[in-house]
Amino acid sequence: MRIEKLVYGGAGLSRNDGKVVMTPFVLAGEDVEVRVVKPKKEFDEAALEQILEASPLRIDPNCRYFGTCGGCNYQHTGYENQTEIKKTALREVLQRVGRIEPPAQIESITGEPWEYRNRAQFHIDGGRIGYRAPGSHKVVDVDECPIVSPKINEALCALRGIVKDRRFPRFLESIEFFTNESEVQVNVMQTHGGLHVARSFFDWVEKEISGAISGPLEYRVIGERFKVSHNSFFQINRFLISELVDAAIGKEEGEMAMDLYAGVGLFTIPLSRRFKKVTAVEMSRSGHADLEANVATAHRKVDVVRNQTEMFLEGVEKTPDFVLADPPRAGLGKPVTKQLLRIGAKRVTIISCDPPTLARDLQALTAGGYAVESMTLVDLFPQTYHMETVTKLVKG
Repeated sequence: MRIEKLVYGGAGLSRNDGKVVMTPFVLAGEDVEVRVVKPKKEFDEAALEQILEASPLRIDPNCRYFGTCGGCNYQHTGYENQTEIKKTALREVLQRVGRIEPPAQIESITGEPWEYRNRAQFHIDGGRIGYRAPGSHKVVDVDECPIVSPKINEALCALRGIVKDRRFPRFLESIEFFTNESEVQVNVMQTHGGLHVARSFFDWVEKEISGAISGPLEYRVIGERFKVSHNSFFQINRFLISELVDAAIGKEEGEMAMDLYAGVGLFTIPLSRRFKKVTAVEMSRSGHADLEANVATAHRKVDVVRNQTEMFLEGVEKTPDFVLADPPRAGLGKPVTKQLLRIGAKRVTIISCDPPTLARDLQALTAGGYAVESMTLVDLFPQTYHMETVTKLVKG
């Protein structure tokens, strides 16, 4: 097969008698031998068997688990090329899904491509600890991971010792670490049969893992302190959080702003220093509680609302100057885009981690009178196909 291009999701696209074949761990222009592993109606999924003619952009991966653990997609090419691959994939999705033409120039913000993750989830199966293999529930045993922070690798090493202890609960299936590089928040993510992990387990873990805590973590960034509890969302790239905030807010200022899907207030607090009135909306119980605490710690006056975004927007009567939305992977959706069009803020910024849902939302907003002013790829997830996009819209 001749690989035509890489698409969103990390796979390379080729054609076999006109039918699309998707193969991971390849590069555009390569001649490869593949084996179809999952035939489908619209396309076939394949596994790479042999590289017949390699791309000049191919390099040796930095991790011995690459290709087996399922965590990374692009370690076989340099970081600069990874960014270009993501831009191309983003353009393709916007055109194919949203039927919209992306900006002629998509800016990019990049950072350190290794040891960037401040949060990681590890699966446990018997004596194996690591990530799941691609398309499988099989746990690939991992001694260390080059994309997580040093503190998480340190915690992973300690966890391997704890698992061997007879006191370790064998029903525990996955555990998550979140760190500020001083402390490590330990969170049990899943247990077999939903069994409860006793408080004594966390007391034991806190003794065995340096800096381990089971309660909220304090994360200091952009000159602020953020309380982040177990079930609260926070950005995972420890090197680019400030840059993401700058890209999203820019020079926006005025009378009134809204921060939708506000989380713990990463964007809310900076907005409160630019606008006279800020309303922050967060539905999750944990995120809302942390948001209130962080606004109080920063001594800012913000209207904090716990509600579904679409329900909140239905009650909005006054048009804000600026709306910032950082929705989950599912995107804004029809109810929210409909309300945003009704409210008619002059400027709207969308932070998205999923190009297909972004394309869908932009299609609705541009059809309703908004124009895409700029788009920036903030590469929060080096070595993987995932991407964060900041899109600024202005009402025509």
